[in-house]
Order: sequence, then C-alpha cells, then structure tokens
Amino acid sequence: MSSNTALQRVRWLFGRPKAGHTGSLDPLATGMLPICIGEATKLAGALLAERKAYEFDLRLGERTDTGDAEGSVTGTAPVPALEEATVAALLAARLGPQQQVPPMYSALKQGGQPLYKLARQGIEVPRAARAVQLYDLQLLALEPGLLRVRVDCSKGTYVRVLAEDLARDLGTLGHLVALRRLYVEPFERDPMHALEAIEAAPDRRALLLPADRAVPQLAAARFDEPGVHALRHGQAARPQRVEADPGVAADPAVAPAVVPAVSPAGNPGTSLRLYGPGGVFLGLGEAQEGGMVQPRRLLAG
Repeated sequence: MSSNTALQRVRWLFGRPKAGHTGSLDPLATGMLPICIGEATKLAGALLAERKAYEFDLRLGERTDTGDAEGSVTGTAPVPALEEATVAALLAARLGPQQQVPPMYSALKQGGQPLYKLARQGIEVPRAARAVQLYDLQLLALEPGLLRVRVDCSKGTYVRVLAEDLARDLGTLGHLVALRRLYVEPFERDPMHALEAIEAAPDRRALLLPADRAVPQLAAARFDEPGVHALRHGQAARPQRVEADPGVAADPAVAPAVVPAVSPAGNPGTSLRLYGPGGVFLGLGEAQEGGMVQPRRLLAG
C-alpha cells in the first residue's frame, strides 16, 4: 500500500474532508504516517520539518537498483566476519551532520518528472547532495549477513541510502529488506491506529488529536477578542501574554501564574501558537518587532 492509498482510505472513513500526510513511506515500509485532516492540513509543513526514527534490516552482500528488496540485484560482494563492537563503532562514526545524495528511486522531481519514473526508463540524472543529520544509530541485532539498526534522523534522510553507505563502510554491498518508521516528532509517545482499527471504531473522531498537538515545541501567544479580530483580518496584534513553557493543547483552566510568561512575543521571526479566549487554537503566527504577532497560518473558525 502506498502512503497516498492509506491517506485516501482515511479520508473516505472521515467523510472525504481535505487531508494530507506528512512524509511518504516507501511501499516496502510500515509504521507511522501522520495524517492531517481538515484545517489541520495547514500545519503539515511544520511536521515535515521534524525529526524521525526508523528501524531497518540491512541485508549484506547484494546491492539492488532501488536500494531495497523490491529492486533487481545489480552487484554482489563477499561479507566480512563482523563483530558487534566493530559495527557499533562504525555506527557511532556516522553520527552528526552530513551530505546525502538522494536516490534515483525517489519521489523528488526534476523538470516536473519524479525521479523514480526516470529511473524506470533507465535514465540517471545528477542529484544535488542535501544536508541531513543522524542523531542516533543503534545496533539492535547482528546475524550472519544481516544487521538490524535503529536510526533517529532529520527530515530528508533516505534510509535506503544510509543502508548502502553502512554496507560500504563494512567493506561490502547491501540493501534494505525491512523498514519501519517508529515515529515522527512530536508523536513519539502517541499510539498509532491501524486502518482496520479506524474502520471498526464506533466513534472515529475520538481517535483524532487536537490540531495544536502538532506544534508543542512552539510558545503559545494568547489574545483577547480584539486581538483575535485583528488576526482574523490579517493584521498584527499584541498578545495578552506569551507562555514560554511549550505545552500540548494547553488547558485554559490552568492559572497564568503556573505557566511562565515572557515579554515581548519573542525574537522577530519566531513562530508561535496562537490562542483566543477559552483556549481556542487559532493557528500559527510570527513574532514581530515591538512585541506584536503577525498571523501566518490561521485555521478557519
């Protein structure tokens, strides 16, 4: 099943609202696929920028044209005897910022054409390297000819390319035979719902998270009614307070004294969650000079 197929099934189950997912998974892959429904699609861009974690199986000794088990074998190489300590040291050496060249079998476009379509025609084009970061690499299992690894990484990281790089570091070739996305920030502690569970749920809307759950890392700017009116008309407004302690769907009943506040709204250009009276989530805004906040992505209300 493709990511888009999963998205369309969820759309149908919720009555066909507008919807979007936040980062395609390869057809081989399983795991978390965050889906934004309705007005929450305006927050999808923020989720695309967050870190992700994967678990993958790397088969050593063979390279494929796609970098995974769905491709054709294009090369073989002997597999050296490996010790856990050696592999762990190699993984540690891979951590940090680095450049990665996207694979031809990817959804990136060149001249309006997805690269995978060109690859299927036997056409290979130059691809610019992109900056990515590996925050953590853990060896989960070492078997003859197979590694199981967990990676925590930045957006834009291709695990297929990483797997090929790791195999090369080990002195052989390799390709993915299993890939699972464990989480996309900030949902690392949230349960996933299988499509079958959504289909069977008596109240599907009870499974939805509030829209502001997607951006807990942003400080919350709270406005009175005149401020909300200005924001709804595209005008900058001064918040009553800005809560410096990032939270998730902040409870409006919490006393302001319990939640630290900062003034002004933050450094110019800082993104903020915007709330009206009663804790109604308005969308996203940007701090301006003089403590003002300019609306950027408001949800319809």
